[in-house]
Amino acid sequence: MHLTTTDLAFGYPGRPVLSGMDLRVSDGVRLGVVGENGSGKSTLLGLLAGRLVPSSGEVRRTGTVALVEQELDAAAGTTVGDLVHGTLAGLRETAARLDAAAADFDHEGGDLGELADLLTRSEHLAVWDADRRVDVALTRLGAVRDLTRRLDTLSVGQRYRVRLACRLAERADLLLLDEPTNHLDDGAIEFLTGELVAWRGGVVLVTHDRELLDDVATAIVDLDPSMDGKPVLYGQPGYLAYRFAKNQALHRWRQRYRAEQQRARVLAQRLDASYEGLSDEWRPPKGSEKHRRATRARIHVKAADRLVQKLEAEAVEVPVPPLELAFPDLPAMSPGWSPGDPLVELRSPRVVAADGGVRLDLPGTRVAVPPSGRLLVVGPNGTGKSTFLAALAGRAALDRGARTLTEGARLGVVTQESRAPASGGPDDARTGFEAYAAEALELLERGELDPDHVVPVAALGLLSEDDLDRPLTELSAGQRRRFELARALLHAPHLLLLDEPTNHLSVDLVDELTRALLVTPAAVVVATHDRRMRADLADWPVLELG
Repeated sequence: MHLTTTDLAFGYPGRPVLSGMDLRVSDGVRLGVVGENGSGKSTLLGLLAGRLVPSSGEVRRTGTVALVEQELDAAAGTTVGDLVHGTLAGLRETAARLDAAAADFDHEGGDLGELADLLTRSEHLAVWDADRRVDVALTRLGAVRDLTRRLDTLSVGQRYRVRLACRLAERADLLLLDEPTNHLDDGAIEFLTGELVAWRGGVVLVTHDRELLDDVATAIVDLDPSMDGKPVLYGQPGYLAYRFAKNQALHRWRQRYRAEQQRARVLAQRLDASYEGLSDEWRPPKGSEKHRRATRARIHVKAADRLVQKLEAEAVEVPVPPLELAFPDLPAMSPGWSPGDPLVELRSPRVVAADGGVRLDLPGTRVAVPPSGRLLVVGPNGTGKSTFLAALAGRAALDRGARTLTEGARLGVVTQESRAPASGGPDDARTGFEAYAAEALELLERGELDPDHVVPVAALGLLSEDDLDRPLTELSAGQRRRFELARALLHAPHLLLLDEPTNHLSVDLVDELTRALLVTPAAVVVATHDRRMRADLADWPVLELG
């Protein structure tokens, strides 16, 4: 398998997304793709898969290609079995071609090379083991195995795991993965890691999972703008090596930018001083000849112009460095509260779903989160982590147990699946600024917002003003995730409840967010499958479910 791109570019009307992409992926190469939300990571996968047509440049590939996108749009009535049978049909077709070629082979004058190629291909795809391989992948990834289940009855994560299992079983020559660990627990990630390391073809994976990059990637390409405006390929494997190299580059960039800004200020000051001299310093005494005054004026203007040309020649155009997270100073308490009283408390919670299934059951368990408290919630998929956070937030009705919230306590909540605007919904045509203002008004009406402590969205460093001026439906999944985090911070909450906060976020932002959570005065509860984040928060109290 070989994949190459030459000067690849893509953009939407008035908004370039990618440019100058030169990549080469051959068998055994596992290329990690990182970058800020909206930098074009998913777009790049679409170009590599042939789903999108480049604005310029070209993509050349040989062999089969399999793409696993973040979200699977399932046609009405499509079942798990339809995906599985589609996977097996291609593998069985290869096996049937081999059987037919072997049965009809002319041992005297037949083309042995063609038969050998078919046999090699069949062995590579392990076509005789396809049924077992699909079943193993579904099981190890924690995917739904009931072939009659309709995909539109499954959550985003459940649909993703079914699609991923099928794609892994197909053994395509080029595997393209978009955030593959977003919906996987530790056991599933371990299985995926093993599959990718053993992959015979090429792999391109977009991911924010720093541990996965360490374990799998043979190289990392960063789509964030660099000082010269081009993507950067980091050829040394390992996330820490990439992080060190990028931090050094960002440090040089910001130093250079500050120096050029200072140079621009000096230029402006010198110009002002020079041209002020045209009316003051150069003026000869009264009674002087007019031609002498005009000559001195011309000389002074030429001197000022030469100075401008010199300074402009020395100046270097340095683009603005990327945004940095400016996490707000959140409150730990409000006046009149007792430090010993918990902000929120749950006792023996039990939550039952509409279909009668038990989503959470913790008999005899008391969980209390004090001011500035910390709690890390862990456990495999399906053990109730999201339901537990929803119960803490008061968004899941308890069938047993009790929840107590300190009066006046403000909660900032980020759910696992962001409130992406649905077609025709109230946020459908709203820009980020408009949706943020609407959220503020809703909180104010509910008495959950102190007008003196509103956190401005543009000051957070999560989204640029240009992005905030765009309708939410035009934002990428990662940009919408950033907006959800901003919404949670809007009213300066006393308690942050974060369900899988690293999903869809760039590795840079995940690092910055982790550092902010370690030091914020507000209380924080995090449920996460991100192994590096769990290691960073290892000294927090842990609630292990399941």
